[in-house]
Amino acid sequence: MDEDAIIDAYRTVTVASVADAVDSISGRRGFMDHDLRPRTTDEPFVGTAATLLYGPTDETVPPVHALDLIDTAPAGSVIVVSVGGRHGAPDAAVWGALLSAGAVANGHVAAVVDGAVRDVREIRRDYEFPVSARAVSPGSAMGRYRTVSAGEPITCGGVLVNPGDIVVGDTDGVVVVPRAQAMAVLQLARDIDARELAQARSIRAESSVRSGLARARRA
Repeated sequence: MDEDAIIDAYRTVTVASVADAVDSISGRRGFMDHDLRPRTTDEPFVGTAATLLYGPTDETVPPVHALDLIDTAPAGSVIVVSVGGRHGAPDAAVWGALLSAGAVANGHVAAVVDGAVRDVREIRRDYEFPVSARAVSPGSAMGRYRTVSAGEPITCGGVLVNPGDIVVGDTDGVVVVPRAQAMAVLQLARDIDARELAQARSIRAESSVRSGLARARRA
């Protein structure tokens, strides 16, 4: 299955089932910390990770790695941002309307930020661009953070993210699928979705969770 087909297939499974499948296949969690949640839209997203690392600074410098990454990453990317050295730092925004404009112009599908986003109303109004972030802050990153690198493995929301990993998100949260395990995770997620659908039907038919689950196991 080619890359586009894999991405399309991930759009047909629930994020929760993907999280369960990563747990089972990888033996480690793929879901990010619970407070990395949608800030600009509830629309789900699926794409491949393009990674960006920030670090603290007292200098006022432009975010050169971010600008280059947004302009050069393949269309369909999820820009995944780590605030290195300040895990989960919510005090100043490292993503906003201008970076969202660039992401939309280059065909990217979402941003996931282990830190703060700002310009939330503008992003909702002008772009409907999905941004999942740990916090919202009006403060600028200038003089507080600088970009350190792009296209390297990072940790975001407590999860290792490698460039090219598959990233899925919705109102439940964000999950990272190791690229090498994408097909196995997809198949198991499909199986989980199908099993839970059958269980839900049995529960409704029996008007009982206990009896419905027992009936589904017998089917």
